[in-house]
Amino acid sequence: MKKKVCIIGGAGHVGFPLGLMIASKNNQVFFYDKNEKACDLINKNIAPYYEINSEKYLKKYKKNLIAGNNDRFITNANIIIICIGTPVKKNTKPDLKEFFKLIKKLKNLINKKQLIIIRSSVYPGTIEKIKNLLKHKNSNISYCPERILQGSALVELNTLPQVISGINKKSIKNSVVFFKSFVEEIIISSVIEAELIKLFSNAWRYINFAASNQFYNICQKFEINFNELRKKMMKNYSRNQSLPLAGFAAGPCLVKDTMQLVNLTNNKFTMGKASLKINEDFPNFLIKELERKFILKKKKIGILGIAFKSDVDDTRDSLSIKLIKILKRKKIKFFISDDYVNYPNKISKKELIKKSDIIIIATPHKNYKKLTISKNKTIVDTWGILKK
Repeated sequence: MKKKVCIIGGAGHVGFPLGLMIASKNNQVFFYDKNEKACDLINKNIAPYYEINSEKYLKKYKKNLIAGNNDRFITNANIIIICIGTPVKKNTKPDLKEFFKLIKKLKNLINKKQLIIIRSSVYPGTIEKIKNLLKHKNSNISYCPERILQGSALVELNTLPQVISGINKKSIKNSVVFFKSFVEEIIISSVIEAELIKLFSNAWRYINFAASNQFYNICQKFEINFNELRKKMMKNYSRNQSLPLAGFAAGPCLVKDTMQLVNLTNNKFTMGKASLKINEDFPNFLIKELERKFILKKKKIGILGIAFKSDVDDTRDSLSIKLIKILKRKKIKFFISDDYVNYPNKISKKELIKKSDIIIIATPHKNYKKLTISKNKTIVDTWGILKK
């Protein structure tokens, strides 16, 4: 049976691909979002940002899609999915002001028959607060956190197990029925487990990156190539297979969710705190290493990649931006290139390679694998993406 699904935050990186997937299953999808520019693009069958196959889905299922900021999207929906951002303040405290402002608004728009699914990353205990705020209006509330990899969302929405929790059996049952239309595997959990699964998943990845970045730092003292060492560590040794490459570990999720756990533990999540320091300081470390070898004011540095991760056009919390600020502060000449990101004064990667003395592979975009760079250039490739 065709459902009417309203995705609040529908033009964002979580809501948009989810809406496309839901529309592909012959449901009517309302992308509810205050970002008018993004909504206009969606209504013109143009993706508001890069996501593999998104425009293909937009064109194929355009009859099932509409974007805007009309409250009737909410009142007319059978299912409401909340995907808005939940930022963290500098002191690691979650900033849920806008989130709860939305929940209070929903009190006047929702009805008892609607299924409400929270998809945003939330601080443990948040769903219980929502339950209390909406108890006289709706008891059909579930928490089903997203765990997709940005850029590959339309693939992973099918293949990744979906964690489902709810405030009662009814909400869990209804959410299972809904997600089973496009998800291969369902995992049932309690609400508090689901809230922690989301935070733990991102913090675990972030801690792993910190370990690799720290190992990379140690290797520099001995002038050892960490990527080569890592291959030897992992070869035919199953217990080391989860060790990631070193590099700029950033973005709006890994950092934020690690910070939330620091706050949750009253600043006692020591691994998280150490990881934040190691990863956030990595651009500084790379420049200090270069300063040991060169007089950088006499060099030109090329930065390949501005996005926070590979093959996306998203620069939120990107450590490349931090690197740029360091170079500006030190008055070091630099060039920027990124095939995905529109950034001020960027140049082509070919021109950057030609003009730069030192080239830093900041973001491991797949198309950098084919680059040919002269041996007389100094290359900082922590990701090990270039062919030897």
